[in-house]
Amino acid sequence: MKRVQGLDIPQTLEEICDPQRLALVVYDMQIGILKQIKNAEAIVTKVAGVLEAARSAGVRTFFMRHMSLPKELMGAFSYRMAMAWQRTDDPEKVNPWFLRDSPGFQITPELAPRPSEAIFDKLTMSALEGTPLAIALRDCGVTSIALVGVAMEIGIEPTARHAADLGIVPVIVEDACGSGHADAAQRSIESLKFAGDAVFTNVEAFCQAVKRMPG
Repeated sequence: MKRVQGLDIPQTLEEICDPQRLALVVYDMQIGILKQIKNAEAIVTKVAGVLEAARSAGVRTFFMRHMSLPKELMGAFSYRMAMAWQRTDDPEKVNPWFLRDSPGFQITPELAPRPSEAIFDKLTMSALEGTPLAIALRDCGVTSIALVGVAMEIGIEPTARHAADLGIVPVIVEDACGSGHADAAQRSIESLKFAGDAVFTNVEAFCQAVKRMPG
């Protein structure tokens, strides 16, 4: 730990992942989204491992869900985004995939949130935009967040950048982050590493880091 002007500057993974100052954000591990990636089962297993370690260490945990609005409430940008994702140039053919309480909207049962864990719904790519997450993190004195889930190139990268802009250290558990497009995901990883804001680790190292810290 470095120290300057009365501030502790965490350096190692163990220092950054102090369970008292860390939160785990499980990003969009929803049934309908997991169906769209090739290695969903492997990612679920990796995320489950991180989740188990975080729970054992008493790490505050938040689940995010991507939510679609009914077509009557969609605006121009929502239609543009849906048209791009669904590969259609006809807005009439857009189908809201993740309506609240639809089967695809639900978090995969292998990762069932506990009553002590929060679930926040969002319309955005950043988990910190338009949700209570930033308020909850700030109120708990959280200084770093571990990110797992899907997809790296769609939601993990913008959440990590947003966290850094808020002064929160993003810890990306790389092998517990799935992707829909491998090349795009790799570009996201390389860009984040170049910027230097995020800390990259893997499931094994993360689990050891939170385990070694006094709870």
